[in-house]
Amino acid sequence: MIISLENKVAKDIWETNASKSLPKDLWLRAKALLTIMHATQDINDLKIKGQPPNIRLHKLKGLRKDFWSVTIKLPWCITFKFKNGEFSNVKIENYHKG
Repeated sequence: MIISLENKVAKDIWETNASKSLPKDLWLRAKALLTIMHATQDINDLKIKGQPPNIRLHKLKGLRKDFWSVTIKLPWCITFKFKNGEFSNVKIENYHKG
């Protein structure tokens, strides 16, 4: 279950299915991934291997070592913390741009 959305892009996609920042062709996939996250309590449910869509679930490193990421379409990702079946600090971002 998603318990907190941390940026405007994630809030806009979740609440209105649209965003001024995220490219329009990614809106549907972003909403679908957020919906899957909201409906699950086990992070392993996000590990889709060998099947589209490849979301590339992975743990981040360094200063963001407490975060996970799933790919919408590079460079756009959904980043989040996961603990006790809850997704928090959920953001849609391009964290690669520095």
